Amino acid sequence: MSNNLKIVIPMAGWGTRMRPHTWSKPKPLVGVAGKPSLDHLMDMFDSIPKSLSVEFIFIIGPFLGEQIPVYIRKNYPKIKASYIVQEEMKGQSHTIWLARHLLSGPMMVVFSDTLLETDFGFLATELLDGVAWVKPVPDPRRFGVAEINKEGSILRLIEKPQTMENNLAVVGCYYFKKGEDLVTAVDEQIKRDIQLKGEYFLADAINIMLEHGAKLRTENVDVWLDTGTIEATLETNKFMLDHGRDNSAIAAEKHDVKIIAPVYIHPSAKVAGSVIGPHVSVGADCDVSHCIISNSILDEGSEVSNCALEGSFIGRNAKVEGQAKTVNIGDNSSIKL
Repeated sequence: MSNNLKIVIPMAGWGTRMRPHTWSKPKPLVGVAGKPSLDHLMDMFDSIPKSLSVEFIFIIGPFLGEQIPVYIRKNYPKIKASYIVQEEMKGQSHTIWLARHLLSGPMMVVFSDTLLETDFGFLATELLDGVAWVKPVPDPRRFGVAEINKEGSILRLIEKPQTMENNLAVVGCYYFKKGEDLVTAVDEQIKRDIQLKGEYFLADAINIMLEHGAKLRTENVDVWLDTGTIEATLETNKFMLDHGRDNSAIAAEKHDVKIIAPVYIHPSAKVAGSVIGPHVSVGADCDVSHCIISNSILDEGSEVSNCALEGSFIGRNAKVEGQAKTVNIGDNSSIKL
């Protein structure tokens, strides 16, 4: 097995479910629990065996996608990275087709709004043709699921099943022993025009691999977080603060501030005369005064005063003043209530 692991991260979508925040930045740069979700995604790969040389392939979009390489070069200057622009939104498999010239040997595909708690340590010794990460869910009908046999091998992937017996939801993380095999399957998928509403889905390419005898298995995860919608991002923020991102002990040292744990307050943020928490993230260089805030995210540089906020998401450098309950405001905006 080659020791050069390619990790393809598709992130070219429009991010419509995260607006207004994605009018000014791509979805992976939206903040959650004190830093962009892209940083949490990159943290996932810390468990990849050191024996593997990792190269990232970011599939970026024509709208705001240019912010991704700028951010990566600034914050991850030592990683090896390539960038491919997906000009047309033709689906997940299309991103693999665009990157086909780079895909030989072992590879992963990880969707940018998928955050997992998992250990990738086994990848250096994985013998099968592929692995799909899954999580059992109570109702699988709104997910793609893996149908497996008694030995745990994948028989096929099913998109939005009508029945409940297959409850292993695929979570948007895949490993393939040979990237060439996936590229061949995608080529066949496109030639057979296996698509839905103009998009080619990766599950169909994987099913073609299975038809041709590939052996894939599942890998269960206990924690699967999502940053694809405002509501899901607030839930992810809550989970992360409950599980390790809380710095309420340090935040409580600020004068004239009551902290209700868990919270994350960036060291550079200014907070005065306020009650913060629970489940609040305050980003870098924020200025908060005379507020009561719970279950909310304040992205970097935002200014909030004289507010009572709950379930709110305040964008970068936005300003909110006055009484309110729930606010979802994008970057560089201003509201006075």
